[in-house]
Amino acid sequence: MRQATVYIDQEALQYNLNRVKQLAPTAKIVSMVKANAYGHGVKDCLAALKDSDAFGVACLEEALEIRELGYEQPITLIEGIFSDDEMQIVIDKKIECVVHHQQQLDWLRAHKDAYIAQGLKVWVKLNSGMNRLGFKVPEIIEVINSLKAEGFTCVLAMHFANADAENYPLNDQQRDQFLQVKEACAPIMGSCCNSAAIFKWPELNFDFVRPGIMLYGATPFADKTVAELDLKPVMTFTAEIIALNTIQAGESVGYGSTFIAEQEMQLAIVSIGYGDGYPRAFPKQNYVSINGQQTRLIGRVAMDMIAIDVTHINAPIGTEVELWGKERLVDDVAEANGTIGYELLCRMSARPVRKLA
Repeated sequence: MRQATVYIDQEALQYNLNRVKQLAPTAKIVSMVKANAYGHGVKDCLAALKDSDAFGVACLEEALEIRELGYEQPITLIEGIFSDDEMQIVIDKKIECVVHHQQQLDWLRAHKDAYIAQGLKVWVKLNSGMNRLGFKVPEIIEVINSLKAEGFTCVLAMHFANADAENYPLNDQQRDQFLQVKEACAPIMGSCCNSAAIFKWPELNFDFVRPGIMLYGATPFADKTVAELDLKPVMTFTAEIIALNTIQAGESVGYGSTFIAEQEMQLAIVSIGYGDGYPRAFPKQNYVSINGQQTRLIGRVAMDMIAIDVTHINAPIGTEVELWGKERLVDDVAEANGTIGYELLCRMSARPVRKLA
């Protein structure tokens, strides 16, 4: 059987959740489990995140999966509902909504009594400069104060565009607008910290923090490693060597013959490729890890296979190769691919076998 495997370390996930508690001890934790828990598998991750105060998802389908698995914590739809007919489902299943445009407000008000009766909060999104979703100042102040007057319990919510960047001027603008609205709508609960902001601005943790990538043991910063942040990688992605080849100087490897050997080399063929979610581009040299020793990829990544250099490594057929995990960090693979760890984790295909570590 082809041995492309994703291992999920639930203890590492619990460790990272506890790091959030250390960094934001007075805030409630809304663990972000959207996109199948960032590609890790929501069922296994929820079991390790059961001590979260709430969960955050992108859409109703993701929220309903959590309810079907038996979890009763509050769930927040971070993009809100997409049609009026979803509102009754949301109310019945006790799922909380973000509102970020007028039509969502209309749908909410049409179900006002039932929504309030369930004790559900309304998360009102501030567009403070990211310019994706939300109401701008001063409109949001009017929206929140009118909702409060109608009996709704509101949470002021915002998302930083550059929380991972030092001294980015938009950070100050976003923070100042959030504080302005929070004061104008007082008393009101607040939530503006994602993973990077949790580390950088503890004074902004307020009532709810929304950790995402840090839970899964990848870094939200380009210049800080998971070790420096005291986080543990949750996913280990592996495959096995299925063939060995000796090539001579002048011979090429793989599609496009992009690699030409300069001397005799021993290659190992590994049963992994972009059909499994392993990235293809690699503008920079990429590496894998074998028993803690890193070695380079050779030639292009194919749909089902890669070639690696094992000239100086004892790696017989059947040897397990770590594509990313605890030795070869997903953040490093992403950097070599010109992207971020979030993308690699989220675009994992269903083909690799999934197991608990």
